[in-house]
Amino acid sequence: MKTVTQGLDGLAERCMKYREAGARFAKWRAVLKIGDGMPSELAIQENAVTLARYATICQQAGLVPIVEPEVLCDGTHSLETCQNVTERVLAATYKACNDHNLYLEGSLLKPNMVTAGMQCPTKYTPEQVAEATVTTLQRTVPAAVVGVTFLSGGQK
Repeated sequence: MKTVTQGLDGLAERCMKYREAGARFAKWRAVLKIGDGMPSELAIQENAVTLARYATICQQAGLVPIVEPEVLCDGTHSLETCQNVTERVLAATYKACNDHNLYLEGSLLKPNMVTAGMQCPTKYTPEQVAEATVTTLQRTVPAAVVGVTFLSGGQK
């Protein structure tokens, strides 16, 4: 399986305290790496369920969840491999969100850009990265999701 983000114990109480203190948004990051058999289907599914549970808990406390399933750009993988993995991750995440009755209109997505691994010998143009990223989002993110935010930087 390799990596699953954990830490939901006591999250509801913490979210209520943060809301009382003035917070209106909360972010949870689940990191997945591409490599020798990774991410496994189990890692994808477990992280998707954890993100969905986190998001539902946030909404119950009156916070807007920022859901961040991040496929890392470490490695030698191609743009096409990253697109395939990212599509699988986002599809699983939104299935889990649906299964947990997340109100999509009250959530944000913070995905990775679809990029080749930093050590990939093939160099892709910004237009190819943009096309792969937009295509991936169109294929997997429900229209009800009101916003998609990206980390600035990190791409070369």
